[in-house]
Amino acid sequence: MIKSMTGYGKGEASYGGGCITVEIRSVNHRYGEVYVKLPRNLVAFENDVRKTVSERLKRGKIEVFVQHEPGAESSPLTVNIPLAKAYYEVLSTLKETLGLADEVTLPLIAAQKDVLAAEAGNLMDETLGVSLMSAARNAVENLEIMRTREGEALLADFRKRMETIKALAARVGERSPVVVSEYAARLQERLAQLCADSAVSEDRLAQEVAVMADRCDITEELVRLDSHLKQFDAALSMGEPVGRKMDFLLQEMSREVNTMGSKANDAEIAHNVVELKTELEKIREQVQNIE
Repeated sequence: MIKSMTGYGKGEASYGGGCITVEIRSVNHRYGEVYVKLPRNLVAFENDVRKTVSERLKRGKIEVFVQHEPGAESSPLTVNIPLAKAYYEVLSTLKETLGLADEVTLPLIAAQKDVLAAEAGNLMDETLGVSLMSAARNAVENLEIMRTREGEALLADFRKRMETIKALAARVGERSPVVVSEYAARLQERLAQLCADSAVSEDRLAQEVAVMADRCDITEELVRLDSHLKQFDAALSMGEPVGRKMDFLLQEMSREVNTMGSKANDAEIAHNVVELKTELEKIREQVQNIE
């Protein structure tokens, strides 16, 4: 099943009194690029988030936004009570020894090294990491649902246009032999008018027709186009990213159609070639958004 590269997904996970929200937005891109924006206290999990996303989303420009709302009971700071007491005793002793009048105040003690510190558990807390990854997986899943839904719509459009292309190619194939016989008839009539008093060499006429037939023969192009069409049909049913393969096949189809147009030397075939080019271009525009 083909998937679009465009989509949006959101996932949430709660832990204690806190909540983590992950939003993922993707657009078409030639390669797979994942950009992750995390709050400072979750930066340690950046590689884990990127790996989780890239394992599921192989192609596209993917932006991941993470929001963290800690619970009311969560405290970002810890206080080292024994160390604070030790500082108080040392500073009080120093005050008495030096005969200072200043008091040993709370701000003075709190300002000392390691009395107050960011809670290490908040930075690398296992529960926080588990919640983050759960929200990321949910966001990816929801984005995949949207990408798959859009891919289904594109698939239906591709199949419809491919049927049109096959029908146009069949018309060109039916018309191609007729072009040579019509050319032979026109050439014979023209020569008869120009050479009314002399006989036209049948051998010479046959040579001219043979040259024309060889010059405008598009059998090989039709065979290769049919092969590309079959490969394209097979790609539509693959369970893996096929956007690049489809783009390549469309380039090859366009090359064959262009060659047919330049060789055919027939108005009806030229008209069908224009229609073929139009359908191929419409498909190619859509394929740019396929993973």
